[in-house]
Amino acid sequence: MSFNIVRAGHVEYLVTDIKKARKFYVETLGFFETARRGKQSFLRCIEERFHHSLVLTESDEPGIGHIAFRVASKEDLSKIYIFLELSGLKPFWYDDEYGVGKCVRVQDPFGFPIEFYHSMKREEWLLRRFSEHRGAKVMRIDHFNLHVPDVEKAFKWYRDKLLFTCTEITETEGKRHAIWAAWLRRKHTCHDVALTNGYGPRLHHTGFSVYDRSSIYDCADILASSGYLRSIERGPGRHGVSNAFFIYLRDEDGNRIELYTGDYMTADPDWEPIVWKLNDPQRQTFWGSPAPESWFKESMRVKDYETGKFVPLLSPILEEKPSYIEKQNLSE
Repeated sequence: MSFNIVRAGHVEYLVTDIKKARKFYVETLGFFETARRGKQSFLRCIEERFHHSLVLTESDEPGIGHIAFRVASKEDLSKIYIFLELSGLKPFWYDDEYGVGKCVRVQDPFGFPIEFYHSMKREEWLLRRFSEHRGAKVMRIDHFNLHVPDVEKAFKWYRDKLLFTCTEITETEGKRHAIWAAWLRRKHTCHDVALTNGYGPRLHHTGFSVYDRSSIYDCADILASSGYLRSIERGPGRHGVSNAFFIYLRDEDGNRIELYTGDYMTADPDWEPIVWKLNDPQRQTFWGSPAPESWFKESMRVKDYETGKFVPLLSPILEEKPSYIEKQNLSE
């Protein structure tokens, strides 16, 4: 059954103090608040013409409420619903989310709470409101990075069933070259979703594009001079995978975002995936510097739509680890 998923659309972060979260994301990083409703804040970025790409929801514990992909039409929603049902899952229609029209929600085969939507309330385009651009100058949502216990199984689901295109792969270096991580896209950039080996289901981070490298440097200066020094977890740096310039940030609840710029176009239909070896230190940081321990071990738990509780974690099936991780004595 053919359907058209357009791109990564939005994400819901669970935060324990909505006021502190708004101070971090809106007042410091420069996200724009479209609306507030009860203990929720709906944020968008400079380039986005829809109601939100990031929802902050006050909760007893931090984590993820759901991640969402936009589809091309209402007809695609019906097709996806049928496909998910035929796949043995339990999709359901949902129409109570602020700013979003009728959508399909499902706990996917790997435990992630996914939403597929088409309609969203349109908002003013802020691209040329230069006097209002501030903080990190965050332009748009770009991708999700998911920690999954079985990367190859998740890879086949996204590539063969959801019709994503693979752009880059990391392989293990044992006798069998298993997939350790994969980057897949729908829009014509490096990726909309990355699948990485680890305890899961967890969301490692959401990536947001910024204007240029200077925006990342400015963001680091702003955070360091406004009491958020400890929020800078990793970077600035350049990835090998994706080629993008990056910085990873943690809010006061430990939820992680990546600010990201400078990846490449992947519009050609005969794109051949770039293959990296697990022990190549330049794949994670092109300049060779290793990521901190927290970046490998810590990710955000995801909620179960049906129970409202966090989904139990499963151990990764691949035990091989990059040599530069073993040197740091990491357990995951």
